[in-house]
Parts: sequence; structure tokens; C-alpha cells
Amino acid sequence: MTSTILESQQDQQATTARSKPLIMVVDDNVELLEELENLLKLASYDVIAISDGTKVLDAALKNKPDLLLLDLKMSPKSGFQIADEARNSSILKDVPVVAMTGFFTEKQHFLMMKLCGIRTSILKPFRPLNLFTKIEFALGNRLEEYDTDGT
Repeated sequence: MTSTILESQQDQQATTARSKPLIMVVDDNVELLEELENLLKLASYDVIAISDGTKVLDAALKNKPDLLLLDLKMSPKSGFQIADEARNSSILKDVPVVAMTGFFTEKQHFLMMKLCGIRTSILKPFRPLNLFTKIEFALGNRLEEYDTDGT
């Protein structure tokens, strides 16, 4: 019990000590991952980029990101599985998840995203402004999920 309280206090200290949000970006497309990492750093976010879905949970537990930006269609572990694991973790359950997808656009996929704890999603390809809007909405820094032109 004491170690759990201590770990929780350490997690809170690590999160509150950050001057800018830490975003964990997960995509098995290494080129896109590098572009996203550079783009988010230019926008003054701290970034951890991971291309292997099997390593995400351990890295997230260790670093406690402020947000997971997650590709849904990956192998061997899908973004749905990763989001569900985060949702079921006592440490990560409150970390917002933004899904990136070019494939999952039907109504049942959106229901699956909600069941896995995914807060919002963005369709690939996307404009940087739309991505930043989704991120800021998920972090609670915006009231609207969409930018002013409705995209």
C-alpha cells in the first residue's frame, strides 16, 4: 500500500514538474512518426515517439505522458489494444487518447474507439492545424474539438 501511494505521488510530481505537455506518439510508419515528432516539437510539445506497439505500455507507465497520439492500424498490437490497456491501467486510465486512422471510419469503429477509451480521432491525411486542435481539445485546453472551418 505504501509503495502504491509513493508511486502515485512520484507520478503526480513528474507530471506537474513539466513545463509543456508530453505526448507519446505511436505509429508503425516510421517516416510519418518522424514527421509527427518534429512537428510536435516545433509546436513546443515534449515528444516520445514509438514505432513498436508492443513497447508502448511499458514506456507509458514509465513516462506517464499527458496524451497518447495513437495509430489504430498496427501490427502485432493494434491501437485499439493499446488504448484498452491504457484505459485499464490505474496509472494511465486518465491519459487522453487521440487516435489517428485512415481506415476506421464506419460507425462501429467509432463505437469501438469509445469502448477502448479513445477520446477523439483524426483521419489521415490531416493538416497540422487540425491535429493541434484535436490535441488541445483532448488536453482540455480547448472547448471545441474542431477548428473554425469545421474540419
